[in-house]
Amino acid sequence: QMLTDLLSMALRMEGWEVRTAGSGFDALAAARDFEPDAMVLDIMMPDLDGMAVLQRLRHSGNDVPVLFLTAKDAVADRVAGLTAGGDDYVTKPFSLEEVVARLRGLMRRAGTASTRDSEPILRVGDLSLNEDSHEVVRAGTEIELTATEFELLRFLMRNQRRVVSKAQILDRVWNY
Repeated sequence: QMLTDLLSMALRMEGWEVRTAGSGFDALAAARDFEPDAMVLDIMMPDLDGMAVLQRLRHSGNDVPVLFLTAKDAVADRVAGLTAGGDDYVTKPFSLEEVVARLRGLMRRAGTASTRDSEPILRVGDLSLNEDSHEVVRAGTEIELTATEFELLRFLMRNQRRVVSKAQILDRVWNY
């Protein structure tokens, strides 16, 4: 449950609406009721494992992008997840930033990425940050930043109306 809460918080900080499910049957109900842009499934879920959830989704015609997040890291497990119709597979332990990036990629390829993701320029006051070209401009003057400084500024600009903790910054910018 703690991992679910942590991942949910990270996705909400990215501006995504998040629904969680405590079991495989709850995940199927959430997929039916909320029609998500993407799903993150653990292979080892209570009552109905992630593979069975995926099979039922695909059997019902639901082609939502699915990212498997699991402790099962054997090649055979990864191949089985992808062969069953999963779109990506991340093993624990993982970086929250990697999961977010993989979900963005899944949604982009599926054509479900939000308009926010298609707009690469973040703006706060007279400061603009282009996520594609890594250019930062303030009051018409370009600012040179290191890669880490750029990531820190991007994280803070994406969370401009939120209080972020030191732990969140360390995780998102320095991957601690």
